Amino acid sequence: MRDPRFTKLAKVLVNYSLEIKKNQLVLINADYIAEPLIKEIYLEVLKAGAHPQTRINIPDLLEIFYKNAADYQLSYLSPIRKYEIEKIDAYIGLWGDSNTKALSNVNPETQAKARKAMRPIIDLMNKRELKGELKWVGTCFPTLAYAQDAEMSQEEFEDFVFGACKLNFSDPAKEWKKLSNFQNKIINFLKDKKEIHLKGEETDLTLKVTGRKWINCDGHLNFPDGEVFTSPLEDSVEGKIKFSFPACAGGREVEEVRLEFKKGKVIKASAKKNEEFLNKMLEMDQGAKYVGEFAIGTNYDIKKFTKNILFDEKIGGTAHLALGFSIPQSGGKNKSVLHWDMICDLRKFGEIYADNKMFFKNGKILI
Repeated sequence: MRDPRFTKLAKVLVNYSLEIKKNQLVLINADYIAEPLIKEIYLEVLKAGAHPQTRINIPDLLEIFYKNAADYQLSYLSPIRKYEIEKIDAYIGLWGDSNTKALSNVNPETQAKARKAMRPIIDLMNKRELKGELKWVGTCFPTLAYAQDAEMSQEEFEDFVFGACKLNFSDPAKEWKKLSNFQNKIINFLKDKKEIHLKGEETDLTLKVTGRKWINCDGHLNFPDGEVFTSPLEDSVEGKIKFSFPACAGGREVEEVRLEFKKGKVIKASAKKNEEFLNKMLEMDQGAKYVGEFAIGTNYDIKKFTKNILFDEKIGGTAHLALGFSIPQSGGKNKSVLHWDMICDLRKFGEIYADNKMFFKNGKILI
């Protein structure tokens, strides 16, 4: 039986997020478990007069690769992947893990080598996006594994996902435009500011943003969306921060992460759980210890931490940093294979200042 919510989601992704046009080539990259949504998106792409192309992933292949590939295989970049990114007009990514812990016992150094091999693909996507040649969007298919991580039933998690995506409204695109307008107000306030000061539990952090662009994330890249972000000046981050929720990456949960910065670089890192993994990730390359992104979450339809960064970084009333790679659209220059988002919950106690003026307090925007 077709779920009408998947039909609605497909329509929003194809017509609002990507604005697919006739004769465009659209790549749908998805885990096989997302089959119901894949079919709906495939149909909507056809209705738009475009050409759908699918790449369907099956479970366990990545684990097999990481555990059995030789170094030269880990470092290999398929020319087919490169050609694909050169030719497509739009990219839709559907994440649907059936086991979110499948890579927990994979050597992080192995994962790092494979990520480095993919760097040219990411750079190519960003280059084509900046030129207006490529659009992309990513979303989550609500699997049982994600529901278990979020400590919800399958039905509860599905309702959570569709609510976060504003699909409960008759016209979701209209609601995303409302959020876009709200976020534009924040950006207009911040666009000429020079310094951001973040205060919270065991947190006192400053970063400079002079000349950097604030980005309005309103459902055109991630779905659901709901954040404004920029890239701080690479050598400007100073102070300390404690992250409220586990930082999840590579099948691992790193709990109670605390970082201390000097001249933009992490000089001290600790965690209650998986501290060794944290430090190995920070040694991945020269850019991994620098902040590539600072963001404020604005999606107040997302209230609960789910261990899924697509949703968690958007929680209304939070802020997050991403260690590593800077998003070029914001003017950031930091290069890294790593881009690791970590979230600071400011809803009970937290303040954010821009050039010494408080504009955020206890989860609420004050402008």
